[in-house]
Amino acid sequence: MTKNTVPIETPAVSAYTVPTDAPEADGTFAWDTTTVVITEITAGHATGTGWTYAPAAAADVIREQLAAAIVGRSALDVPAAHTAMVRAVRNAGRPGIAGCALSAVDIALWDLKARLLETPLVRLLGAARESVPVYGSGGFTTYHDTHLAAQLNGWVHGQHIPRVKIRIGESWGRAVARDLDRVAAARQVIGPQGELYVDANGAYTRKQAVRVGAALAELQVGWFEEPVASDDLDGLSLVRDTVVCDVAAGQYGYDLACFARMIPALDCLQADATRCGGLTEWLRAAALAQAHGLEISAHGAPHAHAAAAASVPNLRHIEWFHDHARIELMFFDGVLDPMGGSVRPDAGVGHGLTLRAEEIEEFRVL
Repeated sequence: MTKNTVPIETPAVSAYTVPTDAPEADGTFAWDTTTVVITEITAGHATGTGWTYAPAAAADVIREQLAAAIVGRSALDVPAAHTAMVRAVRNAGRPGIAGCALSAVDIALWDLKARLLETPLVRLLGAARESVPVYGSGGFTTYHDTHLAAQLNGWVHGQHIPRVKIRIGESWGRAVARDLDRVAAARQVIGPQGELYVDANGAYTRKQAVRVGAALAELQVGWFEEPVASDDLDGLSLVRDTVVCDVAAGQYGYDLACFARMIPALDCLQADATRCGGLTEWLRAAALAQAHGLEISAHGAPHAHAAAAASVPNLRHIEWFHDHARIELMFFDGVLDPMGGSVRPDAGVGHGLTLRAEEIEEFRVL
């Protein structure tokens, strides 16, 4: 059997729930645990690993609907496997849990292909840059001022990451004065040269977001994420055309058509490979954004995105999201170091990560 015909075997799937290191909330949601669903897929002598941050039910989708669509296919033909999975979840509905499950499998298949070819994933995809900018992301609305300052200090002055993002829109936009006080405090901590971003997670109304955006400009905030609900495209357009900050959204996009609808309302497209259809669809989203003169930013799951992010010319940055970066550090050997504000995803084969299965068994729920 040649490498060109090496068949995909039945995926192994597991799920883990990890408590946060402190209570967390943004403008519209609060949580104290994060669940990650991991799939390991073997073909020939190699095994690829992929994951998504989603309910454990995503594991059932992989076992019951996606596995049959890919088993026996060539491990080198990832786009064909991706198409087969999209067809398999047609009646179940791709957006949501099915999309997350599909994404985990797709990420694993790209890792598997690179390992079969014994090359780093970034070399398989082809690098457009040697290093990838990151921004520290956290600053949850539940943090007291000391906690917020410590986190920002760690990124900016400890790891020398020159870009950071905090959450605003507390209590569905009902605490604007505190939002702006926290932004001012963040600006004071990081200094005048640091890039300061905010994420409202869709908490504000349209005109409210415009008013907040004017105040953010005075604090030199350069990135206003989801100022209104991400499916309110008219609202995003209004805010984008009115405020100085760049308006970004897209983390809840589950397919290319969704991104196509959003692009005219944005300054920068976000896409999450652990939701939108894996690296296959994330790369397509990047090309779509470039065709419209926009950059793309990778949402969350920094290690899942690093190689693909390095392969696109219109990348803005990767989100070094506190929860996901913490879990990936716990779960994998071979994690990247964001010291200096960028990472280099070129070490080892595949995405360079090895699952620490025994060490994380305490968190396993499935």
